[in-house]
Amino acid sequence: MLTFSYTAKDTASNKTVKATVQAESERAAAKLLMGRNLVPLEIKPEVEGGGVLAAVQNHVGTKDRVVFTRQLATLINAGLPLAQSLHTVQEQTDNKKLKVVAQDIIASVEGGSNLAGAFAKHPKVFGELFIALVASGEVSGTLDKSLERVADQQEKDAEIAGKVKGAMVYPAIVLSVILAVIIFMLTTVVPQIDKLYGSLHKELPILTAIMVTAANFLIHFWWLLIIVVGLAIFFFRRWVTTTSGRRFVDTMKLNVPVFGVMFRKLYMARLNRTGETLLASGVPMLEMMRITSKAIGNTIVAEEITRASEKVKSGKPLSSSLKSEPYILPLVPQMISIGEQSGQIDSMMAKAATFYENELDNTIRSISTAIEPILMVVLAVVAGGMVGAILIPIYGLIGAGGI
Repeated sequence: MLTFSYTAKDTASNKTVKATVQAESERAAAKLLMGRNLVPLEIKPEVEGGGVLAAVQNHVGTKDRVVFTRQLATLINAGLPLAQSLHTVQEQTDNKKLKVVAQDIIASVEGGSNLAGAFAKHPKVFGELFIALVASGEVSGTLDKSLERVADQQEKDAEIAGKVKGAMVYPAIVLSVILAVIIFMLTTVVPQIDKLYGSLHKELPILTAIMVTAANFLIHFWWLLIIVVGLAIFFFRRWVTTTSGRRFVDTMKLNVPVFGVMFRKLYMARLNRTGETLLASGVPMLEMMRITSKAIGNTIVAEEITRASEKVKSGKPLSSSLKSEPYILPLVPQMISIGEQSGQIDSMMAKAATFYENELDNTIRSISTAIEPILMVVLAVVAGGMVGAILIPIYGLIGAGGI
């Protein structure tokens, strides 16, 4: 569909309205506006922009999506017709991209599509989990509750991901400081030592000589270093998008020292929270496992869920199917087994999700506590080593009477 900006007169209020609409053609846009009691005065296609600003403006964040979902759930729960609810939410949305997407959803719904089908036209904004829950709510007649579950799920997932990213911010900052200290010392202090020894015709100590060589390279070939680093980042990001690259990174996440435990608990929390949300909304078991494998965020764990779903398809219980997978932590199949016996798998998955979310909080705090002194020691060793490599030659010259 194309996006058209229009100016029209509202026949009910006699006011001039300016907004955008999505339609197959200008004629279809005019027909759509007249169906809303709007008399088109001007309709013109919008030219899509580019660049960083456009990318930012066209981004639909979790917060925007959650507000949109909750408002829609509230209006439907209040008894408003679906089309009217969508119109109201679209008018209240500040995000430009989401406003255009909502307009297209309205056009699809008014054209006879169900809500899940309308959302499915925008998979980059609304993922499979979102669409599956909406579809389930439409079938069961509990659309408002399904939308609330979607919003809760998105908030939980964003909160957990934020905590994991937060745990990695501090090490990144300290490592950046270490790099900045190294660059500063190499470009400002070390050349002065080289000049001093050169003026006295003295031979540099081996450690200082290595630092002088590194400093000269950095000063004269910094552009080459930037090119090499830029190319390395570019090709690494390209490689990560390949199957082998993605598998390598995901395997590293699960097994890297210190952070591996954190990532494993993150995936278990996500697995159980997503599974609980889908099952509670009436999504069938196999469909739940398929969607969860896509939402988990790790190809290795996703493959394990897929293998388990094949076993479930052949008649095995979910608990025993997951039990044999190496990266599925033991508590998950144990809790699901209890749920299978009591007929409350979704409830037990919710408890397992809460447990791993709490465990993740504790693990992040433990990592932060343990890594701070380690990074301080690294910073002290690097800074101290460089200072020593600079001061020792000076003291050597003073002791030898060279200064």
